[in-house]
Amino acid sequence: MTTTASAREPAPREQASRTSEAPGPGRGGGSGPVPLLDVAGLRVRFGSRTAQPVVDDVSFTLHRGECLALVGESGSGKSVTARTLVGLTGAGAVLEHDRLLFDGEDSSRFNEAVWRRIRGSRVGFVMQDALSSLDSLRPVGREIAEPLRLHAPMTKEQREKKVLDLLTSVGVPEPEFRVTQYPHELSGGLRQRALIASAIACDPELIIADEPTTALDATVAAQVVDLLRELKTADRALLVISHDLAMIARIADRVAVMRAGRIVEQGPTERVLRNPVHPYTRELLAAVPSAASRATRLSSAPPATVGTGRSTRLRQRPDRGTVLIEATGLKRSYKGRDGVTRKAVDDVSFTLAAGETLGIVGESGSGKTTTARIVLGLETAESGAVTLRGRRWGTLSVPEQRDERRHLQVIHQDPLASFDPRYTVERVLTEALRVARVPRGPRRRDRLRELLDLVQLDHGLLRRRPIELSGGQRQRVAIARALAPEPEIVVCDEPVSALDVSVQARILDLLTDLQRELGLAYLFISHDLGVIHHLSDRVLVMKDGAVVESGGVEEIFDRPAHPYTRTLLSAVPRLTTAGD
Repeated sequence: MTTTASAREPAPREQASRTSEAPGPGRGGGSGPVPLLDVAGLRVRFGSRTAQPVVDDVSFTLHRGECLALVGESGSGKSVTARTLVGLTGAGAVLEHDRLLFDGEDSSRFNEAVWRRIRGSRVGFVMQDALSSLDSLRPVGREIAEPLRLHAPMTKEQREKKVLDLLTSVGVPEPEFRVTQYPHELSGGLRQRALIASAIACDPELIIADEPTTALDATVAAQVVDLLRELKTADRALLVISHDLAMIARIADRVAVMRAGRIVEQGPTERVLRNPVHPYTRELLAAVPSAASRATRLSSAPPATVGTGRSTRLRQRPDRGTVLIEATGLKRSYKGRDGVTRKAVDDVSFTLAAGETLGIVGESGSGKTTTARIVLGLETAESGAVTLRGRRWGTLSVPEQRDERRHLQVIHQDPLASFDPRYTVERVLTEALRVARVPRGPRRRDRLRELLDLVQLDHGLLRRRPIELSGGQRQRVAIARALAPEPEIVVCDEPVSALDVSVQARILDLLTDLQRELGLAYLFISHDLGVIHHLSDRVLVMKDGAVVESGGVEEIFDRPAHPYTRTLLSAVPRLTTAGD
């Protein structure tokens, strides 16, 4: 059967009658309970029926009481598959399938009016990008109340109470205050939790969660996973899309591994993760960062090396161990819209030496990013001081700060949001080289090519805009931009949190190679303790704006002294494979 999706209101179609038994092969000879989802031979193309399919011959079933996980790298077809299941494939999509059933009914025949009744009430969808999924013009409390208003018979007071209960259930602190905030006023983790609360508001039969823990720290991610597990009851099913294989091991009954639009391996979770059959599955498992992966490469990508071209004239690097950043007694607080002053950073002190990586971990709202912004000079501390390469930020004039800032660069969590969407890759990097005072002409052009070579990007990408690149390619452009002024220090604020495990592995290997080749010091912020353990020399653990524990990476992970650190570590899901 072939259908074409349209962004416009489709013509009404007669709904298929519900069957009492699941028709067709592969389901116990045609008897037994109807699967909530029954997909066979699904193909999705964009543009025309002759285009290369982005989803190619995908088949699976999902019963109530089950959790199926789709895993694979960016572009493997996971999210397109999930969106197709709820009628959101997009304009110009051509669908072919043998079966595409929701609760025994042919969902390809549903018109938009039917889907509007189903989405939100019978199907909850947790999108990957919480900021773009939430309405920026209304408080999150109203956003969460919307499906209740549309699908649940409640009074206004009942809805307000339900919203608070939902926020509490997904681990949002101070829910009475948070309901009044807009999405841009929340951290990435809080936005994701609000999105999950909205998706589960009407107690749907099917929950589709696309990277539900991507932006969450370990403790909150554990709360969300526990919540999703509780939601997987005898009457409800869960479809999870994630690159977090340890989380998948904890929540999923079955796993389907996708690559280039096809399912290459499918089976019970324990069998697939402990004894994978397909080489690609084994490659994904080998890419997971952990204590065991320290000092080893996570990917098969060749190491990055500094070119020998004529434009490479790196400044003299400080000796390893030389203190480059010294922060002492940093304090910063904010007054909320409710009039309450909250401490964002509370008496934080640390040092960062040349050639080392200092990892900063803690839950959302712990003060990690505010600390980094103070170090970068983007926020002003109320008290305390930051000394950069022996010079105090607060004593420098604006021109002196601008000159000193070349030594200190940043890689953001969301590179797409940090680029001018009108710029090509060439203009993004050329602008960075101009600010770095690299002269026009052959030297700037040579340096531009060197930067692309350093981050292992093809020169043919120069004319593309960031929106036309994959997530991994965009992050490489962000790294190249940060390297343009030849810095000594790079602040990495969740630089791999939005990447799937195989792309994350290549980016982490790249950062390690660049540190070795260029002597860089990293201030590395992450909620992923596996990444921190793999990459860091020392670790700073933050909670409620304060440093509760600091020390060498092995000391923190093997012998944590503070109760919060122990709680944080205990919340990390463990991935055991055939070699364990």
